[in-house]
Amino acid sequence: MVSAALQKLLSGSYQPGRIGASLIMVFLCVLWSMSGAVARQMESAQGVEMAFWRSGFCCLTLVVWTAAYTRQNPVKLVMAMGIRGVISGFLWSVMFTCFMVAVMLTTVANTLLAISLSPLVAAILARLVLGIRIPRVTWTCIFLACVGIWWMFKDGLSGDGLLGVLIALGIPLASATNLIILRTSKAQISMAPAVMLGGFFSALLMLPFAFPGAASASDIAWLAFLGIFQLALPCTILVWLTRFLPPQEIALLALLEVILGSIWAWLWGNEPIPLATLQGGVLIIGALVFNTLRRQQSV
Repeated sequence: MVSAALQKLLSGSYQPGRIGASLIMVFLCVLWSMSGAVARQMESAQGVEMAFWRSGFCCLTLVVWTAAYTRQNPVKLVMAMGIRGVISGFLWSVMFTCFMVAVMLTTVANTLLAISLSPLVAAILARLVLGIRIPRVTWTCIFLACVGIWWMFKDGLSGDGLLGVLIALGIPLASATNLIILRTSKAQISMAPAVMLGGFFSALLMLPFAFPGAASASDIAWLAFLGIFQLALPCTILVWLTRFLPPQEIALLALLEVILGSIWAWLWGNEPIPLATLQGGVLIIGALVFNTLRRQQSV
């Protein structure tokens, strides 16, 4: 189903139902979750340098794809989005860079716990800005998913690194706000170039701190892979997907990235999966499946 959806997506003709859109979101989480495992393949590149190359390749990929596939001027497409597109691009750049900066200032567990607030923030904004009535079952599933994330990483939580936690909180705030902007954008104006703009802003921000770089040729190849398949492709598809799933459900499903990241680390990095991770992951997946099926029945 995902393969057929991607082919039809390029022509703009695919109109998925709730289940189909949810499955595509799962596919995007698979792509997003690869960053941790790929980072373990680095020979010498550091966090800020990784953020620079990853964002730069994301921007370059979308510039080339836009010019070659649509045969349009990427700059004109960015300008066509207007101020909403610039804001969306800025929010993408916040998401692209905050994680790397946060994990340098606090623990990964603290960072992931902050990110787990994304569905809660998205639900609140969807209710306040869009007037979407959030079903009680969705609120319950959001709560259970947050508990699951906490349980997965409770042993690694720390009271240190307050600045890192505050920076990490920028991720759910930027993500939820961006989902609202994308949801309310005019159908005739493509917001996909905002991802390209986000990659540009992020790379520009990281540039002064990324050089002189230590990345090897192998590192740059891996980071190019991330820029294409972990940022450019899934984030562009997400822009399209916001037309079919409300913000709070996208943010809730996106928590799968955390679980899948642990699986990648186990498969690629030979890292053991703690029992708490399995238990929290089961709770999160159960909440996601239950919410998706219940919402499908109510449609």
